[in-house]
Amino acid sequence: MSIFKAYDIRGKVPAELDPPLAKRIGYHFARLLNANKLVVGRDMRTHSPQIQAAVIEGIRDAGSDVLDIGLASTPMAYFAVGSQPCDGGLVVTASHNPGEYNGMKLCRAGAAPVSGATGIGELEQRCKQELPRTAGTRGALERLDLLDAYAAHVARFARIEQPLEVAIDASNGMAGHTLPPILARLEPLRVATIFMTPDGTFPNHEANPLKEHNLDPVRALVKRSGARFGVSFDGDADRCCFVDETGRTVPNDLMTALLAREQLARHPGARIVYDLRSSWVVREEIRKAGGKPLRDRVGHSFIKATMRAHKAVFGGELSGHFYFADNYTCDSGEIAFVTAASLVSRSERPLSQQVASLRRYHSSGEINFEVADKNALLAQLRTRYRDGRQDELDGITVEYGDLGDAPWWWFNVRASNTEPLLRLNLEASDAALAQAKLSELIGLLGKPLAD
Repeated sequence: MSIFKAYDIRGKVPAELDPPLAKRIGYHFARLLNANKLVVGRDMRTHSPQIQAAVIEGIRDAGSDVLDIGLASTPMAYFAVGSQPCDGGLVVTASHNPGEYNGMKLCRAGAAPVSGATGIGELEQRCKQELPRTAGTRGALERLDLLDAYAAHVARFARIEQPLEVAIDASNGMAGHTLPPILARLEPLRVATIFMTPDGTFPNHEANPLKEHNLDPVRALVKRSGARFGVSFDGDADRCCFVDETGRTVPNDLMTALLAREQLARHPGARIVYDLRSSWVVREEIRKAGGKPLRDRVGHSFIKATMRAHKAVFGGELSGHFYFADNYTCDSGEIAFVTAASLVSRSERPLSQQVASLRRYHSSGEINFEVADKNALLAQLRTRYRDGRQDELDGITVEYGDLGDAPWWWFNVRASNTEPLLRLNLEASDAALAQAKLSELIGLLGKPLAD
């Protein structure tokens, strides 16, 4: 399977991604963008320095200058591209994947994403060619430390009005590098932390907070420290997941609803984007807060494009990506964290109570199924549920009824971009209906994969 994915580049080192290929990627990425200058950062993986060095050599061989920002979370790299005069950039990272993986996330000027449909596919084809001999003047190399500037940028999102205890698990990822100078600017916060040392071998747990067991360390820290909530970051800090003061997970769609309220308090009547897997409570809460909800397909490139096109101020995905218009329309786990801290600090109600009112519908969560012929099964679902209200914005969504009806339910089944999987999300107005319809769909889709 190709390392050139729908949203990024990712593969095992050195079997799938090595310095010679990284150099070709750098060269052809610079030519693809016709770039004069590109930003390049890297995460803390053991092989990231050599992969980054090779990318930089390729970019310079293409005649483009390089701004090397060194160690950087993915959101910090987006900030660098957005705030510095350049034609785009990339960060060497494999996000939440295990330590043997590495890759790259790429963007154009203004931190606009480069996806499979907007450049990664063409880049893959170009990288099949050998590099030509270096001709003309090589690009220059400049190094710039932007950590303090990024910390100041993130801290400007905070509205923390009283002392607040929080628990943080950096998962030995890049949040351990970027958070300390941010926290130093947020005096009302009192923090308890674990796994803050960046370590690309991930010695304590996988840096993927979407897996429930990876939240166990921050749950325990919340209980030991008496924190009012906890947060766990993924490897490159563009995603985060939350637990309340009891240690219970707050689903990311419900966090989208809460953070949307915070954004709408600052931007009355604004548009908010949410992904189509999200609970119907998200749409309902955005409208209650006076906002305009915009439903979108899954994936950062789609969410960002919709936000830009409709001038939305905020977006959220079930995967834990949270997007902010004032952050170059990019996702940032660090900004999501300080925004959540602001919300909790200004409420007399604990986070568990704020979320309780949003737990009024019954969702399956995302369930994966390994399927040999994804298209055939999607076609079968279209026929089987033809009496429902269908759309194909992303996979197939089928709806029966509307909010306020008794009963109502809906489901979405979409194909993975990178694996032979179908992903199911289902929600209903009551628990019995949700369970009945979930059993029905599992009967059609097969045995669910274990977490």
